[in-house]
Amino acid sequence: MLEQGRFVVGDAVWEKVAPLLPGKASDPGTTARDNRLFLEAVLWRVRTGSPWRDLPGEFGRWNSVFQRFRRWVKGGIFERVFACLSGEPDFEYALIDGTIVTAHQKASGARGGPGAKPSAARAAA
Repeated sequence: MLEQGRFVVGDAVWEKVAPLLPGKASDPGTTARDNRLFLEAVLWRVRTGSPWRDLPGEFGRWNSVFQRFRRWVKGGIFERVFACLSGEPDFEYALIDGTIVTAHQKASGARGGPGAKPSAARAAA
């Protein structure tokens, strides 16, 4: 079982974030099982850099957690949470990973395009 004391989202932060998350009893549709545990699962994955498949079983089935993550990304939930916490002095992390931000294939060193050009200082010498 996961230790509650090792979680990243403290009670004070959770009180600010909880109203922003979908799946509350007052929301239409399905009530979320445990938004706090899900948020901890996302933060665990980002902190460790592990693939979704390596998510500990205590967080739930990895594919279910991943699918929920994608829905929240598409729905702008994480943007709302970040906007809420960006002024929070105790919140020290800005989390970005490759599932949110993509780069063009040439940004990773793919072949093609113009070759490297010498700098102006080197050309003048």
